[in-house]
Amino acid sequence: MAGTSDVALLGPADVRSLAAELGIRPTKKLGQNFVHDANTVRRVAGLAELSGADVVLEVGPGLGSLTLGLLDTGASVVAVEVDSGLAECLPRTVADRAARHSDRLTVLCADALRLEAAHLECPPTTLVANLPYNVAVPVVLHLLAAFPSVRRALVMVQAEVADRMVAGPGGRVYGVPSVKLAWFGTARRAGAVPRSVFWPVPNVDSALVRFDRGEPPESGDRETTFALVDAAFAQRRKTLRAALAPRFGSASAAAESLVSAGIDPATRGERLTVSDFARLAARVRAADCDLSQ
Repeated sequence: MAGTSDVALLGPADVRSLAAELGIRPTKKLGQNFVHDANTVRRVAGLAELSGADVVLEVGPGLGSLTLGLLDTGASVVAVEVDSGLAECLPRTVADRAARHSDRLTVLCADALRLEAAHLECPPTTLVANLPYNVAVPVVLHLLAAFPSVRRALVMVQAEVADRMVAGPGGRVYGVPSVKLAWFGTARRAGAVPRSVFWPVPNVDSALVRFDRGEPPESGDRETTFALVDAAFAQRRKTLRAALAPRFGSASAAAESLVSAGIDPATRGERLTVSDFARLAARVRAADCDLSQ
């Protein structure tokens, strides 16, 4: 980010003033915890490694704290906000505090879980978001699938969610989010976020997760692979032979497909990589199994 900025970032008093002006009381239902710390905003924008060539898809801009910092990098921003009051206010905030950058902001009042490529004029290159814990993983997975043009992401999530997103096979918190995110690329922790930078102060710790897109596994389709992942972790303490039996029609049929994919039927889902699940998915297609149960 440039050393001299003409963008006036929001501070604690600004955030409270804007909220009062709009009559907004942050709700737990929408997971509204607004960032009010300028240093955190600069840190997030810096870690996203943005340039003027980037189109940022920002989910949940809220009062605009992070939006201002993203625009200050020279990137264009498409801000997706489900709250109509906040969506209506955002262009005014940017005009007041970053007038020279207003033409690079597009605001959509929409649910990120229903967002599709056709809704945007330009394909986004980067995803940046401050996400409530209850929708964080579904939102990230949906947007990575809907927007192949997104090559990297930086999301702020609850620390426990971050742990699940970046976990590797064999770990206690390795599960559905870990495997499905690995289909699209590589996720890693990019640092902790203090509770004090939010208003209202949440009762959970937060963390940043950096994601870089990679190539999906060669053998397998995403829909079948994800169905197997869901089945394997629905009863994670069971062996794969037992956990997948309903999907294959019987434990013996499940074991046969597992062995043909080079997987020990007595192991558990938490030991498999996304490539293992994709390889098994290829066997499912070859056997023409019905995974719709």
